[in-house]
Amino acid sequence: MSLFREFLLTFVMPHRCYEEIFVNFHLSVSCFRHVLKKAAGFWILLDTLLAPLPQLLKIVWRGSADGLSLPSVLLQLYSLSCPVVYAVANNYPLFAWAERIFTLAQLSVIAFLILRYRGDTLKGVLFLLAYNGLMFLLGSYAPIALVSGMQSSSLISLIASKVLQAGTNYYNGHTGQLSTLFVLLTWAGSLGVFFFSLQETGYTLATLSYTLSACASCVVLAQVLCHRSSSTAAKKEE
Repeated sequence: MSLFREFLLTFVMPHRCYEEIFVNFHLSVSCFRHVLKKAAGFWILLDTLLAPLPQLLKIVWRGSADGLSLPSVLLQLYSLSCPVVYAVANNYPLFAWAERIFTLAQLSVIAFLILRYRGDTLKGVLFLLAYNGLMFLLGSYAPIALVSGMQSSSLISLIASKVLQAGTNYYNGHTGQLSTLFVLLTWAGSLGVFFFSLQETGYTLATLSYTLSACASCVVLAQVLCHRSSSTAAKKEE
């Protein structure tokens, strides 16, 4: 119980909220909002670090990237690369952006595997070399105006990537090797970002963009769940 209390006081809530909830058994609105903000932060971190990993493992396990939209993956890779380039160009400390390198590595490997399983292994290798070289050049020599413009377009690119994947699912009539866990983590992360933005800035243009991103994630998640349930029903009938 002592370890649980220390964990809550260190990572989840202040002492006032702990006393309010676990001693007085009263959940105040301010404490509830504080806990939700912390939970949203954890979800955002989990989405940033681990979301692409289930998709990567599923592609490798099945030996196929069927149903995955390469333009969608590239747009997502661009969207998540922009904050890293912006941080490097502005000399931000390593701990402020280092966790995103793991995510970028996963996404770049996913893009490579899509090309590889389509029979374009050479293009995949060239893509990896070009991507790493471009990241170095942008982080080291790109003008601040260009880096700022990339940062501003990152959220739009993320929304477009989800819309493209949803369109691919609709066009194909199935979700192929799209990982349910990957989509679920992305959906939870987008909701966390939306809630955090709503609490911090209120109803702004940025919050509207996060709302569109969350809605696009909901559409992709609904497609995955619907196609999965229909596939399960078809197997039972057989």
